[in-house]
Amino acid sequence: MRSDGWLGLELRHLVALKAVADEGAFGRAAQSLGYTQSAVSQQIAALERIVGARLIDRPGGPRPVTLTEAGRLLLSHAEGVTARLQAAQADLAALGAGDAGPLRIGTYQSVGAKILPTLLRSFCAEWPKVDITLLERTDDRDLLTLVERGDVDLSFVVLPLVPGPFRAVELMRDPYVLLVQADSPLARRERPPALREILELPLIGYRTCRTTGRVEERLRLAGREPKVVFRSDDNGTIHGMVGAGVGCAVMPRLAVDDTYDGVVVREFGGREHVRLIAVAWHKDRYHSAAAQSFVETARDVCADLAEEPPESLVA
Repeated sequence: MRSDGWLGLELRHLVALKAVADEGAFGRAAQSLGYTQSAVSQQIAALERIVGARLIDRPGGPRPVTLTEAGRLLLSHAEGVTARLQAAQADLAALGAGDAGPLRIGTYQSVGAKILPTLLRSFCAEWPKVDITLLERTDDRDLLTLVERGDVDLSFVVLPLVPGPFRAVELMRDPYVLLVQADSPLARRERPPALREILELPLIGYRTCRTTGRVEERLRLAGREPKVVFRSDDNGTIHGMVGAGVGCAVMPRLAVDDTYDGVVVREFGGREHVRLIAVAWHKDRYHSAAAQSFVETARDVCADLAEEPPESLVA
């Protein structure tokens, strides 16, 4: 028999085989399935034609029918098939209820270090069947491109949003700080540095962060071009350069590693120098119950980290 003849095998054939094996009689198997006895006999006969083997011994009389060796072998596979189908049914029901399925999250470095560990522990405890996938980029504009294409369901971003089909919720206001070498006079001074003093310092800057670019623009408005001596998008590298005395760094407070020896954090500039962290999604796509819960959990986690309350929903 050609192997493609098995394409005619249907689930009802395997269910009938299992019922006959369990009940030991065609009549009782039919009763358990709600079929007629002739319907069960027809399904078993069709199954034997498809697989090209006798599956059931029919001794006749009152003696129970039994499976042949081929029947027992096929039944072992049938039980695995039906179990997988039952699992698929449960998974689809859970997916329909929003309790399971994939959830793809876009993120960037400081969020991954400071927000996501606590957030994922809390979320996964409540939604254990949701499969989280994380995609990291250095620029949130790239993350919003992933949102627009449908490659991620949600993404951490920085406000204001670039134009596009997005909705966002602000999570926290993250102030910018000055990272200085621990041996620097600025580290020991009580008064925080003014913007004009920062202009005199050699600075370690980011390459692609658009929000620190805005801070540098404000420094330009304060007098002249900042003296950037090195750029990197890696927060660890920036800490190392500051600790080595190469320069100071203006960076978001959330990006600072408080365990790093040799550097000190100094406030500067007041309340206007902040980064607005948000989570965004495509406004025209389905927003699952799990995705909505992820946003709410993110708001709760960030509320514990934030120095100022966030704003409301952003279009």
